[in-house]
Amino acid sequence: MSKRLTHDLTYDAPLADVAAMLADPAFRERVCDAQGVLRHDVTIEASGEGKHVRIDQVQAARGLPSFAAKFVGDEISIVQDEEWSAAEHAVLTVAIPGKPGEMAGTITLVESGGVTTETVDLTIRVGIPLVGGKIEGVVADMLLKALKSENKVGRDYLS
Repeated sequence: MSKRLTHDLTYDAPLADVAAMLADPAFRERVCDAQGVLRHDVTIEASGEGKHVRIDQVQAARGLPSFAAKFVGDEISIVQDEEWSAAEHAVLTVAIPGKPGEMAGTITLVESGGVTTETVDLTIRVGIPLVGGKIEGVVADMLLKALKSENKVGRDYLS
């Protein structure tokens, strides 16, 4: 079983400006702060014609349903990797080290009329019998909340 999450983040800015924002460690750190991350490490390195973004973060597990909290404990370590092959396309993977599950998908930037849309398309899989589907839903809700927070920080950053 798996759950798919697709979300659009829009910015009143050209694609080049949005791509530069996504390559700025200070922006990524602001996003972590806005999301209430307990600890984080942001690394952005050139990779051929693209870039590799890694965000290694620890979040508090408060607010999770009890069936999910018993699998993760008090804190959740999350490692987000983005492999940007060009300014407008990345392969995205999100891992919770030591926990059963995976999240993989893409990030795409498209500009139209000076407005750039960042589309995040992820498939979430949690391989735990009986509750895996419920946990996938919780993870999707958490990721959607995180994307909305990132969009707000990005709009402020670009203004």
